[in-house]
Amino acid sequence: MKTRTGSRRHTLIGLVLTALMLFPVYWMLNVSLTPQQDMRKSPPDLFPLHPTFEGYEAVLQDQIPNLGTRLLIGLGTVALTLLLAAPAGYSLAKLRRRGGGVLGLFLLVAQMIPGIVMAMGFYGFFLDLGILNSWWGLIIADSTIAVPFGVMIFTAFMSGIPGELIAASRIDGAGALRTFWSIVLPVSRNAVVTVSLFTFLWAWSDFVFANTLDGGGELRPITLGIYKYIGNNNQEWNAIMATAVVASIPTAVLLILAQRYVAAGVTAGAVKD
Repeated sequence: MKTRTGSRRHTLIGLVLTALMLFPVYWMLNVSLTPQQDMRKSPPDLFPLHPTFEGYEAVLQDQIPNLGTRLLIGLGTVALTLLLAAPAGYSLAKLRRRGGGVLGLFLLVAQMIPGIVMAMGFYGFFLDLGILNSWWGLIIADSTIAVPFGVMIFTAFMSGIPGELIAASRIDGAGALRTFWSIVLPVSRNAVVTVSLFTFLWAWSDFVFANTLDGGGELRPITLGIYKYIGNNNQEWNAIMATAVVASIPTAVLLILAQRYVAAGVTAGAVKD
């Protein structure tokens, strides 16, 4: 009886905490459906009593190109990160190159550098190269955040791949590159999904790099497109929140679809046989 009562108490606590964490998401949806004239109502309505879809109409009219730009940047960042991080993780995990420990330390330190510091450094560098306000410049910048994380995930996962697989491929005459492409990479599917998902989430939600390096570009990501509804004397809150809701849908869908792969990829290498 005590065990059942304790279980119910824990369930109740979990439900309350979950509701508190999800309340901002609900309020975002509520405000996105609230008419503009009711925004300053006090106290505010806890439910959209007179819902309007004006905000979503504005999003469909104004933000589709910005969503496409952000999708392009996200997918490009994922591709560049996998291209760099997967071979680096394989090298650190299985090839045991000299200086691997120092490289691992540098990757860890790179994770600690604030994004705004990196953005300021990138600004001067991109200005000299003439690549400010370009979508592919943002891909490069976003990849600098994702690559160190990706290398560490791939290294941890690939360290758990049985050495017999690598040895068997070498006996069959496969070189390091062929072994990586035909044996190691297919086995590392969970790590690939994990790195891809987190990289896409970082690139999709990036604001610091976008605002610093692409403030005046023609192809603006949606994190900057939201400024269209913010003025000195007027803020279209329903359109702002509708933009946030629409921008959250792709990431929520990806998290739901990839959660089991992410759990396996993140915990890889945590336990040694």
